[in-house]
Amino acid sequence: MPETTTERVIRVIAASQHYDAAKTASITPTSTFEELGIDSLDDIQIVFALEMEFDVSIPDDAAKSIRGIADIVQGIEKLLAEKS
Repeated sequence: MPETTTERVIRVIAASQHYDAAKTASITPTSTFEELGIDSLDDIQIVFALEMEFDVSIPDDAAKSIRGIADIVQGIEKLLAEKS
């Protein structure tokens, strides 16, 4: 069964932050960057990783408003819908 957008986002974030399995398991669709200890520099790295994973371009203004997993999933799904 293919991964959902949420599962892919969580996988990309876990990989880019080098989280172990226990930390990855604690990431939920409602997790915020603050809860995950992700700062603004990590945020930039995550945006680049997500752009590569989903083959999209995340606008700078949208990237600045990302605060958590739900924001990312919503934005990625919107970009994918516009792309197709």
